[in-house]
Amino acid sequence: MNEPLYRRERYLKKIRPYYDADDIIKVVTGVRRCGKSCLMRSIADELLERGVPEKDIVFIDLDSRRLRNVRTPDQLEEAIEARLEDDDPKYLFIDEVQNVAGFEEVINAYRNDGGFSLFVTGSNSYLLSGDLATKLTGRYVEFDMFTLGFSEYLQMKEHLGQTLESDAQEFETWLKEGGFPRSLGFSDPQAKEAYTKDVVDQIIEKDIRARKKIRNTVAFERSMAYAINNFAATTNLSNVVDYLRNVEHITVKHQTLSGYLGLLESAKLLYRCPRFDLKSRRSLRGEEKYYLADPAIYRARNTDARLNYGPALENALFIHLLSKGCSVSVGRIGKLECDFIVRKGDEYAYVQVAMTVADPRVEEREYAPFSKINDGWPRYLFTLDPLRSQRDGVRHLNLMDFLKADEDLL
Repeated sequence: MNEPLYRRERYLKKIRPYYDADDIIKVVTGVRRCGKSCLMRSIADELLERGVPEKDIVFIDLDSRRLRNVRTPDQLEEAIEARLEDDDPKYLFIDEVQNVAGFEEVINAYRNDGGFSLFVTGSNSYLLSGDLATKLTGRYVEFDMFTLGFSEYLQMKEHLGQTLESDAQEFETWLKEGGFPRSLGFSDPQAKEAYTKDVVDQIIEKDIRARKKIRNTVAFERSMAYAINNFAATTNLSNVVDYLRNVEHITVKHQTLSGYLGLLESAKLLYRCPRFDLKSRRSLRGEEKYYLADPAIYRARNTDARLNYGPALENALFIHLLSKGCSVSVGRIGKLECDFIVRKGDEYAYVQVAMTVADPRVEEREYAPFSKINDGWPRYLFTLDPLRSQRDGVRHLNLMDFLKADEDLL
């Protein structure tokens, strides 16, 4: 008998309202191995607990050994039909659906037939390209899934019966080793590191190279290394092109470099954070920041994996805010920068992130952008300081405690 799954309530509560909507396709996207398959299994378990017969829950795992050769729409339909025992309403789960070229027509047909509540997962944003996005406008809902947040990381360790260290120790480990769920099953640090490295290699091979022919592999590798090593830093394409030419001795055009970053973004290895000018109230082209889908990505691609708290804390909060359904951009106010402008619906917040503001000079630097903001939206400063100052109407919060409590900002 399989052990009970750790149920990721953060995502289940978003999807539950759609369980029985047979006219809306539920699409779960996210970086490879972030837990999409287990989320589908958790949904199936909840349906069984609700009294849905097991025969009416149909799983198609296109990454499994038995179905790995299913590559055409006809083969996909044949695999589905082989698992239907009768004409009763069904809950149909298709995992890694992008493995089938032209899967859209099959999904569309089952939705149109009625009687099927459809759930599909995919490892990258190619999933919503082409026919699915154009034919099913308004008829699908997308849920972006991430690796384990800090609160989930602690809860899953408890679920697995593992000993928890102090919050500070666990937080540092999570910032270093990341939150790919399967990695928690490895107690040996070297085994865990080997696993996460293999996951990152699979993402690069299966979700980038297998889907896009890259002519200059060396240029792509060096560009990817630069983006990963400089996560949470302002990315100016001209500066990156100059660096690659002068330091790496590789010539890359702006357009090519932009395409490489787009591939990393499509594979959900990186997330782009656009820049917004608060004075002109306009989005700025260029000078975006890129954040890692998981901290383990940096560790997997570097021999020197020492923790740099500044970008690591920014990255942790950025991904947390995305997982809560927020839109996030970097704010520019003249020559000053606000780490994040956060939006959810019609509400906004301004955020600064630092390891500590114990040094008065650092405190002044972190508070400076807030003094230039004239509207009444809330302002937050996140640090790891145990004693937090409160000034100028800014809420000073402990980031570790905030993430452990799995709190919403808006």
